[in-house]
Amino acid sequence: MSLTGKQARYLRGLGHHLKPVVMIGKEEVNAAVIAATDEALEIHELIKIKLQEGCPGDRKSVAAELAKVTKSSVAQVLGKNILLYRMSQEKKITLP
Repeated sequence: MSLTGKQARYLRGLGHHLKPVVMIGKEEVNAAVIAATDEALEIHELIKIKLQEGCPGDRKSVAAELAKVTKSSVAQVLGKNILLYRMSQEKKITLP
């Protein structure tokens, strides 16, 4: 799913105050990280992910890979934080 500019801005506003629910460390994107991200997206729809200091990958490539594997959209990559969105069965966020 691709987000429009207006939708991405709206999600960035909602995600500003969120705390990271998934942390990515030196093992980068592995099965455990994918499972945790998938579960968090199903529950919350919009999640913040934090890249730890030991993460060897580039933040944008990690965000793209994680979005592809979890079938979500990258709303923002800012510093060491990634904001991902995926609509769940119980729709909680209504996009403009």
